[in-house]
Amino acid sequence: MDNLAILLLSLLLDAVLGEVKNSLHPVAWLGKLISLQLKFSPQKGIVSQFIFGIIIVLATSVVITVPLYCLLLYLHSFNALLYILLSAYVLKATFSVRGLWQSVNAVKTHIAEGDIDSARTTVRALVSRNTATLDSRQVISASIESCAENTCDSFVAPLFYFAIFGLPGALVYRIINTFDSMIGYHGQWEYIGKFSARVDDLANFIPARISALLIIVASGIIRKNIKNAWQTTQQYHTATESPNAGWTMSAMAGSLGIQLEKPEHYRLGHNSRELTCALISESQEVLLLTASIWTVLIVTKEVICLVAT
Repeated sequence: MDNLAILLLSLLLDAVLGEVKNSLHPVAWLGKLISLQLKFSPQKGIVSQFIFGIIIVLATSVVITVPLYCLLLYLHSFNALLYILLSAYVLKATFSVRGLWQSVNAVKTHIAEGDIDSARTTVRALVSRNTATLDSRQVISASIESCAENTCDSFVAPLFYFAIFGLPGALVYRIINTFDSMIGYHGQWEYIGKFSARVDDLANFIPARISALLIIVASGIIRKNIKNAWQTTQQYHTATESPNAGWTMSAMAGSLGIQLEKPEHYRLGHNSRELTCALISESQEVLLLTASIWTVLIVTKEVICLVAT
C-alpha cells in the first residue's frame, strides 16, 4: 500500500507542480556535490582518473541512498503519513515529465518568435553538444532528440527501477544518470566519467528498449506512422555512439516521419518532412502519451502486488 501511495502522490506532484527551484531540488544538490568532488580529481594519469571515477560514483550512491532510506524507514515507524509524503517528494525528484515538456516547449517558443540565440541557449541544457552555431533546423532536431531520449532517462527508467527495487532503486538510477550527464562524455572528464557512462549504459539497456516500444505504440494510438516508427527503429537504433539513445530517437524520428541529426555524429530516419515548430509539438504529444501508458503499466503492477499480498 505504501509504495502505491508514494507512486501516485509523486506522479501528482509532477503533474501539478513540475520542477521545484534548484535550492529545493535534490538533483540540483547532487549536481553541486559532484562538482565539489571533481575539484579533488587527479589531474593526470588515466588509471588514477578512472579509479577516482569509480570511487565517487559508488561512494555517492551508498552515502546518499542508504542513510536516506534508513531515515525514511525510521520515520515510517512512528508516522506513516509523513513517510509517504517525504518518500513521494524524493521519488518525484528522480523523474520529470512536466519539466521536460516545459523545457522543450521553451525552445519551441523561442524558435516561433525567431529568437534563435535564446533557442540555442535553452536547448543547451537539453543536449550534450555545442549549440552556439546550430541553425533553427538543428535546434528543432536537438529538442526533439532530447524529448525522445529523456522519455527514458527522465521517466521510464526511474520508475522501472522503482517498480523493481523500490525507492532505493530509483535513487541509485538518478545518481548514476546525473553523473553520466555531467561527466560521462568525451572531453575534460572522459576517464573520470568512463565508469559512470558504462554503468549508465547498463542501467538504461532495458528501459531504453521499453521506451522505444512505448513510443511506437503511442504513435499508433495518435495515428502517427507506427509502421515507419518500427522500421526506422530497427534500421537506425545502432547509428548512435550510445547503445541506448538510438532506440528512442529512432522511434521518435520514424513516428514523426522526420530525420534527426547531430552534426558529424549521426542521422536518424528519413528526411520526408521539414523540421518545424509544429513537429516539436508532435513530439510533445508522443512524450505525454508514452508517459501515460507507462504510468498505467507501473500503477497496475503496484496494484497487482498489493492485491497479491
